[in-house]
Amino acid sequence: MFVISTRNFPPDIGGMQNLMGGLALSLLKHGPVKVFAEETEEDNVYDIKSGMDITRVSGFKIFRKFRKANLVKEFSLKNSVRAFFFDHWKSIEKIDNKILSNTPSFCLIHSKEINHSEGSFINKRMLKSLNKANFVISNSEYTKKLAIKNGLDEKKIKIINPGCNYPIKIDNKSLDQAKELYRNCFPKIITVARLDKRKNHQNILMTIKNLKPRFPNIKYISIGDGEEMANLENLKNQLGLGNEVTLLKNSSELLKVALLEQSDLFLMPSIIYKKSVEGFGISFIEAAAYETGSIGGIAGGASDAIQNGVTGYLCDGENLESIYDSIVKYYDNDNFKQLSKNAFVFSKNFHWDKIVKKYIKLL
Repeated sequence: MFVISTRNFPPDIGGMQNLMGGLALSLLKHGPVKVFAEETEEDNVYDIKSGMDITRVSGFKIFRKFRKANLVKEFSLKNSVRAFFFDHWKSIEKIDNKILSNTPSFCLIHSKEINHSEGSFINKRMLKSLNKANFVISNSEYTKKLAIKNGLDEKKIKIINPGCNYPIKIDNKSLDQAKELYRNCFPKIITVARLDKRKNHQNILMTIKNLKPRFPNIKYISIGDGEEMANLENLKNQLGLGNEVTLLKNSSELLKVALLEQSDLFLMPSIIYKKSVEGFGISFIEAAAYETGSIGGIAGGASDAIQNGVTGYLCDGENLESIYDSIVKYYDNDNFKQLSKNAFVFSKNFHWDKIVKKYIKLL
């Protein structure tokens, strides 16, 4: 029996939710899985379809980790547990050390949540929690270096990149919708990400404006919502990009992948904003699974998800000229066609069937 205790889980939408959902489903092929997750809207439908034994925890957020810790303890005392998996150091923080003493445990790290100065109160809490796990799983080389810098013992850390179960089959209705949104356009550029400062949509929109003389029929589609939506809508209007830019607040899963398949560039030149940084960038791999190359930011762990000059390019997201030049280079002499083919081949390394075996091998 594999036991997962997580703050992030489907049907909630997001990279972390997809990661933990994918991990759980892939573990299910190697044995029964028990999940302790937070209550969310429409979770009952997902839980029934998943085939997993899922216990949802509700109530005030501050108390949930205590309730989950107690539920994990009660379950482990009555069942034989093969391994424990935790999505965040706060998920393992209140777990009884006794139940971890004779069972392998994994705690995942991603970047932002461990970016606390060594010696600070929250850093000490984080290190104490992570040291309870047998294995601390870093999503990238960048995140590993960040963890070591902030005091974590390098010997505890293993790098296992997030997995991806794309491509999935696209229905004709979604494909027709995607084609209509991109009708008579080139280049066709997309971002799928939460609208926050780190994802750098503001510089993307300004770059689209700068590219318009070179590419009169350019089209940029952003899928995602967040605190920057109103600012980006205003910027779009100020730049006169009413036809060139579409900001989709919501999208079905099938329309999202149809748009990925129809796009010829996935663009996400992320930056470091305060303590928030891109630890990996599974969206680059999701795009690659539909034979779409990427341009990402040099800040953070995107270099694990993009092979610079092979599956796409890395640029300085703080520098508009760097973003512009990378896009021009991507399309020059139809380079994007070979880069996208390379990306598709590269994406196969991240299929969950392969990734989960790296966890199993550590047991």
